[in-house]
Amino acid sequence: MNNGPASDAEEQATADRELCGLVNALARRIESHVRDRATALDLTAAQAVALRELTGPMTMRDLADRMSCEPSNATFIIDRLEGKGFVERRPDPRDRRTKQIVLTSDGTARREQLLAVLAQDSPLQPLTQPEQRTLQQLLSRAITGS
Repeated sequence: MNNGPASDAEEQATADRELCGLVNALARRIESHVRDRATALDLTAAQAVALRELTGPMTMRDLADRMSCEPSNATFIIDRLEGKGFVERRPDPRDRRTKQIVLTSDGTARREQLLAVLAQDSPLQPLTQPEQRTLQQLLSRAITGS
């Protein structure tokens, strides 16, 4: 039985709380999974995320956006990956004042290893590919509001 707007608001609050709890629990499981797999490859979780997100040459700002961090944090992470020989900085052909982050051959090999181990026992593995796409679309709509 619905007692009007207060009950609707309470139902919405309960649904929001439960959904937020599920999203947070999934995020924690994914973070833990990445951290565990990164350690096996002698990487930090942040380095693993950077390698995962380096799908091609990109600026530090683009990488930071993909990693959901500040460019200064991305710079620190890239400095460490550069020290390991996995990335290098090159002038951006579109704007020579800017540097692009590019995977080296060792970085490409380590990224491939990383992607393979991240796929093993992934927290999203129980979902089919169509279910994962649906979840992605729903989360994107919730984030963008459209």
